[in-house]
Amino acid sequence: MRRGPSTLLRSARDDEARTPAEILKKIRALEIKTKGLVQTAFAGDYHSVFKGRGMNFQDVREYQPGDEIRSIDWNVTARLGAAYVKKFTEERELTVMLVVDVSASGNFGSVSQSKRELAAEVACLLAFSAIRNNDKVGLLLFSDRVELFIPPKKGRSHTLRIIREILYFEPAGRGTLPALALDYLNKVVTRRAVVFFVSDFQAGDFSRELSVSGRRHDFIALHIQDQREEYLPNVGIITLEDAETGEQIEINTADRTTRARFSAAAETERAALYRTLRRNNIDAISLRTGENYLPALRSFFKQRERRLAVR
Repeated sequence: MRRGPSTLLRSARDDEARTPAEILKKIRALEIKTKGLVQTAFAGDYHSVFKGRGMNFQDVREYQPGDEIRSIDWNVTARLGAAYVKKFTEERELTVMLVVDVSASGNFGSVSQSKRELAAEVACLLAFSAIRNNDKVGLLLFSDRVELFIPPKKGRSHTLRIIREILYFEPAGRGTLPALALDYLNKVVTRRAVVFFVSDFQAGDFSRELSVSGRRHDFIALHIQDQREEYLPNVGIITLEDAETGEQIEINTADRTTRARFSAAAETERAALYRTLRRNNIDAISLRTGENYLPALRSFFKQRERRLAVR
């Protein structure tokens, strides 16, 4: 997984000034939007796919026609002289880790939304789905280093802090080293967790660390992309700058061969990434800035639910 040509891009959003009031307003708007989606469209999908670790015994009750014979508590039945069955509740609580790439390439967006903003919105939806199901949520931000780790907890205020950090955390690094993030994750999260790894995956090879994380956790990769990272418009000679290294290159987008090579290189990088994910049995969701992400998420969860049902 080499760094692709799509990294030769940057966004003017880097220099935006934000007041505390603007930050709170944006976080609140994001909360309202994603909580609405959770309550109306997404919570059932999340619950059906990510079940708890087992069943806890709760109580017994009298047998009723239609009850499973296997659920009869024969000790209680013998003692009371009537059939009683065991009642169980699902051990629902899970640990959900959001591992989010905050490298400089995430600031790019050719539409009204940057890749980092899309990552934050999707992470917000997943976080509120988790706490609605009484799960703990944690956060790991990374660039070319581990930038921030927030241990898994429950609660609205905790979730809002996570969203604020994803949106506005100022990373010290500009590059992308997923291998370091995965190594750190494997050390600090020792119990099996549901891991949503959110990145544009413009990075070097990290397949070894990925294979370890994929075995330890229920690992889902969310690939954040922008259409301008897949093809170039015909706008003449332009200068592109790598947001992570500062390297600049001048290209003539009027040249059809140049545009074709750019698209081919981007597709090669994408294909290599998905081969690596498949080789490690890791599910992937492809999302693009400026597009409605909910259909892609729901389609993924429906397919995953059907696949799990036949195991």
